[in-house]
Amino acid sequence: MHQLKRFIDYIRIYSKYVDFTLLISYVVLCLIGLVMIYSASMVAGPRGMLTGGNGAVSSTYFYVRQLFAVILGFGIVFFMAYFMHINIIKNKRVQQITIFMMLFVLLLTLIAGKEVNGAKSWLNLGVMSLQPSEFLKIVTIIYLAYIYDKKKNLSRMSVDLLAPLILIGLCTGLVLLQPDFGSMLLIMMIIACIFLYAGIAFKPMLIMAGIVGSAAGLIMLGTYLFTGNFLLKHQSQRFEALQNPFKDESGIGYQLSNSLLAIGNGGLFGRGLGNGIMKLGYLPEPHTDFIFAVISEELGLVGVLIVIFLLFFIVYKGFLYAALANSLFYKLICVGVASYIGIQTFINMAGVSGLIPLTGVPLPFLSYGGSSMLSLSIAVGLLLMASKHVKQEAEQD
Repeated sequence: MHQLKRFIDYIRIYSKYVDFTLLISYVVLCLIGLVMIYSASMVAGPRGMLTGGNGAVSSTYFYVRQLFAVILGFGIVFFMAYFMHINIIKNKRVQQITIFMMLFVLLLTLIAGKEVNGAKSWLNLGVMSLQPSEFLKIVTIIYLAYIYDKKKNLSRMSVDLLAPLILIGLCTGLVLLQPDFGSMLLIMMIIACIFLYAGIAFKPMLIMAGIVGSAAGLIMLGTYLFTGNFLLKHQSQRFEALQNPFKDESGIGYQLSNSLLAIGNGGLFGRGLGNGIMKLGYLPEPHTDFIFAVISEELGLVGVLIVIFLLFFIVYKGFLYAALANSLFYKLICVGVASYIGIQTFINMAGVSGLIPLTGVPLPFLSYGGSSMLSLSIAVGLLLMASKHVKQEAEQD
């Protein structure tokens, strides 16, 4: 009883440092995601139309698995917000072990991973499957923040600047070989945002952009030599579908045309929760990549704006704490997390609505996927740690 009282007192004392508006936004998004995943899969799941179900499954199959990931995510966020000390993350040995473990797991996934939708991105652990590329996003943010906080020589091309990129580049290259172009693109954009905020000079950034561009050019040249095209078949088809998805509605434009129809069907207030039509075999992955289209159809523009506001609010908080923090480490952590969530949101929504080619990137907190949920929960936990740090600094001043 005495231990319980001490625990409650500890929570009460440190709650004043926790940003509950950020925490509530995260929780509400996760709950909306649970409801929409159930709505998107309750009919298609029993009919065996959804990837990841191994044929026909119960109407609650995907909901229950996502619920488990959400509960685990809540636990991670709570632990990081109240009990995790920053010295654990900033420990040199922990950083080294984490980055090399990430490299090993990605290599293992490429060799012995499970292939889903043409990409060998999943590692089967028996009781569950893990998508290591989701956790690489977090590892990239923490590792670069740790390195560039310690190294001050960022104004010119140097070992301090390039050394961490070699390991991250190897990991990202393994993701590209799966192939998972969407995750690779997202990680590169997160790195670019961290570089910009870290104040790295223009010339080194230009040189690194040239290196990345040259590598991409070599990959495209190799693809051309082997296939006769600069892009793989499914990649070129996505660009073709983007130009006019309704030209071939039953072929290359199938996914995007049905997604646009679902968005258009929603109107202002939507058809009502559970009353969507396009999820019934028309949208290929309504519970994952196309959850935004299901939200649009069932909750309408009002529901979409609520979701966008909550996501924007979390991104805004990330950049706000980056501006308020005194430590470069916390600044880069916050910028990395805000970029991660903001860019991934844009890529998913823009792809589903026909602004950019489809990439298979999930919608943060809302799409089905345990690995994505856990990765994003760690990201929110990092922001809550930053909020605690900023408030403690302000209290000392």
